[in-house]
Amino acid sequence: MPAATSADSNPLLRLPALGQSIWLDFIRRRMLDDGELARLIAEDGIRGVTSNPAIFEKAIASGDEYSAQLVEVAPHAGGDPKRIFEALAIEDIRRAADTLAGVYRDTAGVDGYVSLEVAPDLARDAEGTVAEARRLWQQVDRPNLMIKVPGTHECLPAIRTLLAEGIHVNITLLFARQAYAAVAEAWLEALEDRLERGLPPGGVASVASFFVSRIDTLVDRHLEERMAAALDEEVRGRAAALRGRIAIDNARLAYEHFRGLMASPRWRRLAAAGARPQRLLWASTSSKNPAFRDTLYVEELIGPQTVNTAPPETIAAFRDHGVATETLTSGIEAARRRMRELEVLGISLDSLTDELLDEGIRKFVEPWEKLLDTVAVRSRQLAELRG
Repeated sequence: MPAATSADSNPLLRLPALGQSIWLDFIRRRMLDDGELARLIAEDGIRGVTSNPAIFEKAIASGDEYSAQLVEVAPHAGGDPKRIFEALAIEDIRRAADTLAGVYRDTAGVDGYVSLEVAPDLARDAEGTVAEARRLWQQVDRPNLMIKVPGTHECLPAIRTLLAEGIHVNITLLFARQAYAAVAEAWLEALEDRLERGLPPGGVASVASFFVSRIDTLVDRHLEERMAAALDEEVRGRAAALRGRIAIDNARLAYEHFRGLMASPRWRRLAAAGARPQRLLWASTSSKNPAFRDTLYVEELIGPQTVNTAPPETIAAFRDHGVATETLTSGIEAARRRMRELEVLGISLDSLTDELLDEGIRKFVEPWEKLLDTVAVRSRQLAELRG
């Protein structure tokens, strides 16, 4: 990986001055063993790490870096693949958290977090989510851990409970602005609850992970259907003009809601007591459409008090040719106009974001089940090799 010595040579290093933290949406043991994560922190200004079952499954299935621990852990886990996986994941999360401890310290707890999610099959189970989040929080035992919890309607009470207890939470799978508003309300209520009980509201951190590129993938498919069916050239042109725009517009309007909260008397009271903002985190920021610029969902969403979590390929692309300038607060009226135009074309963003949430849960559950199968198979294979 090329060394990055200054913000002049590396646009990633210019993001903090614009108020944005860049996190890595990837983790595997090899990058902890060979110092790659430490280099990304030192040279690219990486300030956090997020993980998910699909990332772990690929790492466990594709190499031998977990083999020794699989052999060690499996006999003590009673053959339970979830217990085996958790032992592997917790070691990685702890090591990543320790690698990021300097960032956590230097930013006074603003950054330096590593996210570990509750089992995806708990996405609509508040009670189960709270129990598992508490257990993982205790087992990892690192102050810079964030527990990932899906931002479903059913899990809003869990989010509020965990934050009120002082457990850092990364609320994920947010597609709709209404869902983000509900999550922000749960966060505010949790901080107010802590304040009323004499607990420091500044002792808890949270991000709201708002998904981006998946929205364009689905919306653009509907726009292309409208274009193919339209007899009127004007309608085709109006639909074409919206392609590749709605996801960014949706995110910018969510950020407008965040800015409104930050200006409210309710927030000012909490901030005066030491509370920190629940930042919007842009997730799903790799370009799925090869016709789009590969840094599109980074460049168009740069602004104060935000996070962008990106896979290694997107981070490498931005390092190479990204443009670091504040873009998040521009074009708000144009964004609202395009949202109205989408409705005129008969496309309901609310319906599509509901669909994306259901699909998102499924896309987390399926890799989770595949992960457990992979762990079970690899454990058996290694046990047989040992004889």
